[in-house]
Amino acid sequence: MTTTQNQNPLHGVTLEQIVTQLADHYGWEELGKRINIRCFQSEPSVKSSLKFLRKTPWAREKVEHLFIETFKK
Repeated sequence: MTTTQNQNPLHGVTLEQIVTQLADHYGWEELGKRINIRCFQSEPSVKSSLKFLRKTPWAREKVEHLFIETFKK
């Protein structure tokens, strides 16, 4: 099990950290263009984004993928 976690690029990174880093890096406007979800486009905030992403697996997957592509290469 330890080997699996060591290979997971998101191990130890919270969803809040992911959203915050992406928003700081791209800005909400660009983030909303890259991932077409309303929580990034209409009155975006970390809190509203977390609420949506925790309930919506397909959107969370997209956010996690963008985070990995941006910061974990």
